[in-house]
Amino acid sequence: MNQFLSRRSFILIPIMSILKFILKPYKVFASSETLDEDWNLSKKEWKNKLSPESYYILREEGTERAFSSKLNNEKRKGIFYCAGCNQPLFKSDTKFDSGTGWPSFWEPIKGSVETKVDFKLIVPRTEYHCSRCGGHQGHVFNDGPLPTGKRYCNNGLALRFVPD
Repeated sequence: MNQFLSRRSFILIPIMSILKFILKPYKVFASSETLDEDWNLSKKEWKNKLSPESYYILREEGTERAFSSKLNNEKRKGIFYCAGCNQPLFKSDTKFDSGTGWPSFWEPIKGSVETKVDFKLIVPRTEYHCSRCGGHQGHVFNDGPLPTGKRYCNNGLALRFVPD
């Protein structure tokens, strides 16, 4: 059994890697917008603007450790903004406790995020970014609460919270 799984993995990993380049990431929702040219900063400009941790998440599509963000337990009324460009992304009344260790929301502010398919873990996932600056926020899954059934699982370091 273990030989079968290792052979399958040996075959599937290169195939999925090749498919990633053939299919290329694409926007999933029709409401996605193009990047604002004012936020088309160079790598050096982003490094000067962001902390090393936020740069890793927003610009290199990294992920912070689960349960490490203070925003995971944020329960006050307010707005969650992109840490890169300060675009409003989520209202606090769409936040819920998913138990995953990352701030989770069931709906973004209309037009604030764009999506693409991500093959980093071989299995395709839907990744979402700030529609203004393109900063990586997290991934969206179909296991959230009603009314949308979506879970926008966000990196806390990619957000800035402003209470009402």
